Amino acid sequence: MAKVSMVEREKRRTKLAERFEKKRAELKRIVADPEADYEEKQAAMHRLNKLPRDSSPVRGRNRCRVSGRPRGYYRKFGLARNKLREAAMRGDVPGLRKASW
Repeated sequence: MAKVSMVEREKRRTKLAERFEKKRAELKRIVADPEADYEEKQAAMHRLNKLPRDSSPVRGRNRCRVSGRPRGYYRKFGLARNKLREAAMRGDVPGLRKASW
């Protein structure tokens, strides 16, 4: 089980990223616009840098929904490898079977 503080921090980052999503996209559009003049791009980049760091979606880390484990995460199932195995053994994941050959 991951530390509760780390899971809560991740939730906070997700909320912050959602809150600043539109503002961040607008500023990035101005910076990438070839028609915008240099001063306008500089001002947009400065405002982008002033936004909270955790409002960037790339700072998010995928975590297991059950245990909060950050590593061994399977995106398709939203679970870490060990919790996915447990769920598969119980038969909770439709279409997933233990391999045997």
